Amino acid sequence: MTTDQIVLFSLFGLVFGLLLWGRFRYDIVAFSALMAGVVLGVVPTQDAFSGFGHPATIVVALVLVVSAGLVRSGAVFLITRTLVDESRSLGSHIALMGVIGGVLSAFMNNVAALALLMPVDIQTARKAGRSPGLSLMPLSFATILGGMVTLIGTPPNIIIAAIREESLGAPFRMFDFAPVGGVAAIAGLIFVALIGWRLIPVREDTHISPEDLSQYIAELTVPEDAKLIGKRLSELDEDAERADVAIIGLIRDGERRYGPARNATLRAGDSLVLEATPEALDEFRAALGLAVADAQREEKLKATGAGVEIIEVVVTDQSRLIGRTAQGVGLAWRQSTVLMGISRSGKRITNLIRKTPVQSGDILLLLVPRDTGADVTQWLGCLPLAERGLAVTSDEKVWLAIGLFLAAVAAASVGLLYLPVALGLVVVAYVLSKIVPLSELYTHIEWPVVVLLGSMIPLGAALESSGGTELIAGWLVSLTQGMPAWAVLTVLMVVTMSLSDVLNNTATTIVAAPVGIQMAQTLGVSPDPFLMAVAVAASSAFLTPIGHKNNTLILGPGGYSFGDYWRCGLPLEVIIVAVSIPAILVFWPL
Repeated sequence: MTTDQIVLFSLFGLVFGLLLWGRFRYDIVAFSALMAGVVLGVVPTQDAFSGFGHPATIVVALVLVVSAGLVRSGAVFLITRTLVDESRSLGSHIALMGVIGGVLSAFMNNVAALALLMPVDIQTARKAGRSPGLSLMPLSFATILGGMVTLIGTPPNIIIAAIREESLGAPFRMFDFAPVGGVAAIAGLIFVALIGWRLIPVREDTHISPEDLSQYIAELTVPEDAKLIGKRLSELDEDAERADVAIIGLIRDGERRYGPARNATLRAGDSLVLEATPEALDEFRAALGLAVADAQREEKLKATGAGVEIIEVVVTDQSRLIGRTAQGVGLAWRQSTVLMGISRSGKRITNLIRKTPVQSGDILLLLVPRDTGADVTQWLGCLPLAERGLAVTSDEKVWLAIGLFLAAVAAASVGLLYLPVALGLVVVAYVLSKIVPLSELYTHIEWPVVVLLGSMIPLGAALESSGGTELIAGWLVSLTQGMPAWAVLTVLMVVTMSLSDVLNNTATTIVAAPVGIQMAQTLGVSPDPFLMAVAVAASSAFLTPIGHKNNTLILGPGGYSFGDYWRCGLPLEVIIVAVSIPAILVFWPL
């Protein structure tokens, strides 16, 4: 191996190792590796930021904005409100939600599709009296499967089309993935709807409801001779933290005050609104010399009363809470919000919750000022676990949004417009027609993914130009020497699929696609079957909760453990390989 190859393999090994570790976010890992590559001389300085202007990066960003426009116009809710019914059997519900999720994720970002349908699925499960865990995993898998069908359904397809254009002179078109991806998606949906959901361990619905915690909302009064008189409410924070008590607000002269009350000077007769377990509440009362409020006032204080409300949210990997505590992000003083409970992998955490670092996939129960739930959820970077109250803007804008998007897809499909241009025109039209407000235009772009792509593309190009991908391809060809074509494709799919189960599928695709092309050139056959094998395999991350964002998002709401995914995911991956290889050989012959 050359020096450049050794450096690049070391960088990729470090990137993959850090991604597996999960201590640092993937965009920071990738960008750091890019900078290291430039400093070490394996990535040319003039190409350092070429990935940020790459068509694949641009298309991913535009698809996210277009997805937001379809949501805001009410197009998606038009579908779900019409079709979802809790009276259906579990199998029928899973099949219907799977089809809806699969179709939506074929034309919009599959994470966005799951984020829209997950609250609907959870509420339907609760109305039907069953655990959401029975249907959330099938829904997640369905949205991943649906993304395989079109060019814009998932980032791996976008990346592979761009790599094909660079290597072979022409990209894959919008529906070139449909024959193979469609066969895989249909087979996968049939398995999940008929058999897969039966393999999921049955657990109780472990979400934390307001009723579970209503006993922890209480009120203590400041006596006439209390030493606290004259102190500011915020000065009690240290004592409250020590006793694991949350100070929600203050009642004075019958009026409840929340956020602004932190700076209020305490008087005799004031009542502190608190959230705590009975034991912690008693410790706090004794330490500060407070008195128990009378029964009439306690009866008045309910979390669902005027002034505050309880919401449930699921933590995404983009949340500002990841790895931090509620106290650490200033949830109470910044948003006048109290973290009341955490549900993690089916376990409820109600003690020391303000000192518990939050993880992706956790469900949080939050006490927020009334009518601020949406703002708090957005500030945290979480997703609500209730049907969004977004009203349809107007029938005219629903069909306008759908019409503009379909026109762009049609124009790109027949070659009339270059796909990034077609999607860019849709974004401009959405902004001008106020389907997507200008103030929200950039908030819908998932910037960590953009940074990941922009960083990995130059590294992947450097690996290819240095001959690194040729080395990997040569190793795989040697491993499969003498095997028939279908066996070679199977090995490539299994290797790619295994990487995608534990790594980001974008990073996997950037490495695996050039290897596939090099394998085809070594064997003297068409590279298209190998690219299709990589496309399907990179999107097939069903064994773990970390292989795909959708699997992470359902971890908390479904009450799953790490080992639950392979029960349904392993046979699903076997089925996908079994049906994809024949489909590839038929539709994309060697």
